[in-house]
Amino acid sequence: MTKNQAVLNWLEEMKALCNPEKIVWITGEEAQLEALREEACATGEMIKLNQEKLPGCYYHRTAENDVARVEDRTFICTPTKEEAGPINNWMEPSEMYAKLNKLYKDSMVGRTMYVIPYSMGPVGSPFSKIGVELTDSIYVVLNMVIMTRVGDKVMEALGDNADFVKCLHAKRDVDPEERYIVQFPQDKTIMSVNSAYGGNVLLGKKCFALRIASYLGMQEGWMAEHMLILGLENPKGEVKYICAAFPSACGKTNLAMLIPPEYLKEKGYKVWTVGDDIAWLRIGPDGRLYAINPEAGFFGVAPGTSVKTNFNALEATKKNTIFTNVAINNDDNTVWWEGLDKNPPVNATEWKGALVNGKEYTEAGNKLAHPNSRFTAPAINCPCISSEFENPMGVPVSAIVFGGRRAKCAPLVYQSRDWEHGTFVGATMASETTAAAAGAVGVVRRDPMAMKPFVGYNMASYWQHWLDMGKKLGDKAPKIFHVNWFRKDENDDFMWPGFGDNMRVLNWILDRCDGKVGAKECAIGYVPDVADIDVEGLDMTTEEIEALLSIDNKVWLEDVENIKEYFAQFGDKLPKEMADQLATLEGNLK
Repeated sequence: MTKNQAVLNWLEEMKALCNPEKIVWITGEEAQLEALREEACATGEMIKLNQEKLPGCYYHRTAENDVARVEDRTFICTPTKEEAGPINNWMEPSEMYAKLNKLYKDSMVGRTMYVIPYSMGPVGSPFSKIGVELTDSIYVVLNMVIMTRVGDKVMEALGDNADFVKCLHAKRDVDPEERYIVQFPQDKTIMSVNSAYGGNVLLGKKCFALRIASYLGMQEGWMAEHMLILGLENPKGEVKYICAAFPSACGKTNLAMLIPPEYLKEKGYKVWTVGDDIAWLRIGPDGRLYAINPEAGFFGVAPGTSVKTNFNALEATKKNTIFTNVAINNDDNTVWWEGLDKNPPVNATEWKGALVNGKEYTEAGNKLAHPNSRFTAPAINCPCISSEFENPMGVPVSAIVFGGRRAKCAPLVYQSRDWEHGTFVGATMASETTAAAAGAVGVVRRDPMAMKPFVGYNMASYWQHWLDMGKKLGDKAPKIFHVNWFRKDENDDFMWPGFGDNMRVLNWILDRCDGKVGAKECAIGYVPDVADIDVEGLDMTTEEIEALLSIDNKVWLEDVENIKEYFAQFGDKLPKEMADQLATLEGNLK
């Protein structure tokens, strides 16, 4: 399959360790993939869905103990603990390799080892990176084919180059006590064992595209970020691109595939999706920042996805999609999940595999689909996929947007003063816990740049890398903003309609980038003039907009104390600029 000696040597090593019965190279050819689908259905690993209603769609259920990413079992293994930083789990590499090798020993006896050569980003793009994942799971193979560019064309692009990311996955016993998802950034190696859930085993996703890539980006002078990329087209047909980072439960996917409100749609505004989750950013020949989406598909949370909340995401799942841990409607062999519609199937199989009478089942408060059930859908299925999606040079970024879920603190939107201040805004972004999260409600959780679980090295060094990138970009750096769709009034009601109407805020952001509107400087940055937020057709008063944009100094000073605590854990690794920005904020508020 290849003459690449580095790949072959590593494969021989892993073969000797895992001891598979046979080895199959994934070529990317449809005939091979179809044979794998048939085999997975024959063994019960997958279920073929109604091919008239959901052509090319399949179903998979994981073990009940294996339904989500496991942050406590995820490690960054660097030579020193300081390199991994205070918010990553760390173990010394040789110690971890010894532990893992015992778990991988003979883990594939009687099984097939599949070799998946894959490209993160369009094959041959200067942005792209190549990985090879070894796995004993057909489910992993078929998901990686949707999520990345897979097959012979990738090995051709790699040629005899030894620069690839080594990825080993073995299902073994799916034992949660022996489950590990481990990144070795210096070795460009990822190892996953005892899981079969997508987020832990599709090693091109968070493991490579964020944890390993963020480290490579720091070394090589580019950025790997947990950001959507969207193109906003105005009535003149001009398209400007925005990257945005949000913690979970803040509407990231919905924003990536936003449908403009009717009044703006009629004027000719459109949104184009380049990416829903990850952006790789490089400085282009013209000195501007350019972004690609390194993925080829969407690995989306199914519950809550509906015609109303995200029409485009739902449309993307209508063909060639793999559904994981949702419910099956046995009447027509299709899928269902909470929030899809108000009609749970009566004759259903719930996510754990039990036959249920839907009405009784859902009324008892049980869920037919697991709350973290997923769809893996090709990006090309999305009705609003950008024509620039496969552009190997990426798209120029005008604005970077950070956001969080803050009931009282952050205004609807504000702009940072410059890149350094914007880095501070991203570094301190946070969300308040909702009822959906375990534990107390309203607790502030810091999630810098939405990268807390995904940064592959010390977070303080990551902030330093942001500052360094800003210096390289100079006056060509994108403008940086913060949004908060979740501000609440004294009755605990949301003050902003959200969803499609968020486009009104994006329009203000792009107008600021183009110098078309002014703004008021205040303690935290620049906030819009009330008249510049377009509320045509919304039932909102000037007073309500003023309240949405207001700054409560007392609330913000409480937040400053929280930031001080957060920064303290990074000790003298904290960039001086971050400490200075915090002091400036506190001074401005006082």
